[in-house]
Amino acid sequence: MAELIERLSLSSTGQVPVRGTEFTAIDVKTTGLHAGRVLEIAAIRFRGDGTFLGEFATVVAADANRRNPHRITAAELAGAPAFGDVLGPVLDLLQDAVVVANDLAAVDGLLAEIDQLGVRLPPLPGISLRDTARATLPLPNYRLATIARAFGIEDFPGYLAEPAARACAQAMIALVGTHGLRLATPVRFPELPRYATGAAALRRPVAGAGKGWMAEAVDRVSAGDGGPVAQAYLDLLAEAVGDEFLADEEVSALASVAAEAGMPAAEVQRLHAGFVGELRWVAESDGVVTPVEYRELCQVADALGALEVVVDLKTTATGHKPTRVLVLGATADADQLRARVLSEGFQLAKNLTGSVTHLVYDSGVRDSEPRLSRALELGARVVPLDEAPVLLGFERGPKPQTRNQTTRFAQAAPAPIPAGNLTPGRVLMGLGLALMVITVAVMFGGAGLGPGIVLAVLAIGALLGGWYLDETKRAASAG
Repeated sequence: MAELIERLSLSSTGQVPVRGTEFTAIDVKTTGLHAGRVLEIAAIRFRGDGTFLGEFATVVAADANRRNPHRITAAELAGAPAFGDVLGPVLDLLQDAVVVANDLAAVDGLLAEIDQLGVRLPPLPGISLRDTARATLPLPNYRLATIARAFGIEDFPGYLAEPAARACAQAMIALVGTHGLRLATPVRFPELPRYATGAAALRRPVAGAGKGWMAEAVDRVSAGDGGPVAQAYLDLLAEAVGDEFLADEEVSALASVAAEAGMPAAEVQRLHAGFVGELRWVAESDGVVTPVEYRELCQVADALGALEVVVDLKTTATGHKPTRVLVLGATADADQLRARVLSEGFQLAKNLTGSVTHLVYDSGVRDSEPRLSRALELGARVVPLDEAPVLLGFERGPKPQTRNQTTRFAQAAPAPIPAGNLTPGRVLMGLGLALMVITVAVMFGGAGLGPGIVLAVLAIGALLGGWYLDETKRAASAG
């Protein structure tokens, strides 16, 4: 099959604005890792300025007896339309649009299916969201869920094609609008064939995404250094684990997909152990392993046959509150900080709860934003974005200006009294004070009342005399 994607790239140095360009975000679920029979497809058309123009999603009829890791049931597959019957609306959404997918290699299953129908398509212009995000944000991995978290996009169930395609579109809108990325050259769109719709689409119900510790821990796991097949398997594994509970059916489906891709069992087990090891690092990186983290991590390790990785893991009875950061704002700097939080291994919150330790806000957040005052009530540190990197320990603060501080303190210190200000009156008053101290010492020392009275009279006389001399000199100076 001829190459059907003409890869384009977006960058901050591009010369062609694309806010007015139309894109179609695609997510495809197949029976294999990259290639295989299409099980579900979703296509969402949008413009670079954020305007959504149309969408289509359906499950596609396939062998209902084959296991798949996407939770597509046999009943759904049995009632789904054939791929040829839904090709029309898919091609309509691709006409005069740039294809966007998190990994363009994952679209190969769709293109292979089209080719098997005898349909010959010209090369389609396409952009890899993964490659674009990698050149823009420093993330621990570039799975779609992790990219979405860095852009502040709402959590979504990755095993469903429609929410995944929508998240892909939202991330591309952020890259084009917020980060101002452009194309190097204008896009040339080929003419695509037209097909009528032969059957009604069958959409899977959109369920809520898991929002527990495991869902966000997966986003902080390193991408690893395996090849394309191993990386595709890890992406599927992360998608399954991110929902907090790894069912036996999912593990079995993953094993079938790996076997069909030619992955040896030993390689799969190595990937499982490494993945669980990364999850353990995430759990321990903040110095606190909660009972929830321990339970979820052990469940995943057991399901993947990697209990030996966590056999000595223990919950932490006491410890500091884990650093959990909520970043408010829709600027490029806010996106960069969210990515930095994930890369540094800290928890990145999407909502304000009592577990948030730091709330960071950019210049676009108003002072009247209720979450600012609420965060203070919950005991969180509230800081502007430009101060956050130093406060969170990502960067060093400015070196203290020792010379200036010394000068400032010296200027604030009282100046010494010139020797010429020590008048006879002040000297006599000082002598009187000294005699008063001696009087007290003598009387408490048992010398008797007589000597004490004599010393007290002398002290009072010196004080009065000194005061009189000082006042007389001051009056004379004033005259």
